[in-house]
Amino acid sequence: MAAADLKEFEKRMQGAIDALKKEFAGLRTGRASVSLLDPVVVEAYGQRLPLNQCGTASAPEPRLLSVQVWDKGLVVAVQKAIREAGLGLNPSADGTLVRVPIPELNEERRKELTKVAHKYAEQARVAVRNVRRDGMEDLKKAEKDKSISQDEHRRLHEEVQKMTDRFVKIADETLASKEKEIMTV
Repeated sequence: MAAADLKEFEKRMQGAIDALKKEFAGLRTGRASVSLLDPVVVEAYGQRLPLNQCGTASAPEPRLLSVQVWDKGLVVAVQKAIREAGLGLNPSADGTLVRVPIPELNEERRKELTKVAHKYAEQARVAVRNVRRDGMEDLKKAEKDKSISQDEHRRLHEEVQKMTDRFVKIADETLASKEKEIMTV
């Protein structure tokens, strides 16, 4: 158990935070963002493909997204995938172009989005804690195998805990920022 292992744990915890930020990018705040369509998966060619493999998404206006579908036969599938993605969007087709108007967020919808943001943040905190658990197990195993001393075990244990606290705090701060963004009218 060495500093290299600590770097690996830190990298995995940072990965959880990066995933949280990506999830938050897909949460709507009343303004059109192409990342809003990231979670959309389309049934195409007998398999499930991310939307970005079926067409090009863009935000031509602040309250409108458009998806230029590459294959005319997939227009209906893309519309259905967007509608069923749980984003509260209702797309309409115009040839191979799918227009996705972004409705104004009402208070109820803002509260729903806040709950979703809390869920994403909790998933990130759990992921960070799982990395901590793995680190603690590695430390116990290393001490049992006599590859580190009891003092070294205690020191590394404290470092892993400090790292965990730091990343949980980052997740909480990211959540507070996103919550403020969502609730701003």
